Amino acid sequence: MQRTKQQALMSLRGAVLVGGALGFSADRYISHEKFASQYGPRSRFYDEMGLSALQRATLDSLSFQQDCLIKSTLAPQQPRLDSIRSRFKAQWRAVFTKEQLAKYDARRKEIQARRDAEQQKEPKRTCSGN
Repeated sequence: MQRTKQQALMSLRGAVLVGGALGFSADRYISHEKFASQYGPRSRFYDEMGLSALQRATLDSLSFQQDCLIKSTLAPQQPRLDSIRSRFKAQWRAVFTKEQLAKYDARRKEIQARRDAEQQKEPKRTCSGN
C-alpha cells in the first residue's frame, strides 16, 4: 500500500514538472510577439545597444537556436495550440460589431504587412531536423 502511494506521488510530481516546463515554454513562445513589439526590430535594438558585428551574429545565432528548440518542444502540442487560438479568435471576433470588426481587420492587415516587410529583411533559415 505504501509503495503504491509513493509511486502515485512520484508520477504526479513528474506530471506537474513536465506540465510546468511545457507551460513555461509555451508562454515564452507565445509572448514573443508582445516582447518584439515593445522593443522593435532586432536591428534597431542592436543599434541602440551599440553591438559589434560579432555580437550581433552571436545573438542572432543564439536566438535562432532557441527558436528551433522551442518549436521542436511545442511541435507535438501544435494542433492543440492551433485549436485554442482559433477558438479564442472566434470568441474574440464575436464581441465586435460589424463596423468594429472592419476596423479590426484593417488594423490586423496593416500589422501583418509591417511584420512581413520586417521578415523579408531577415535571412531565411530552417531548423535542422524539421
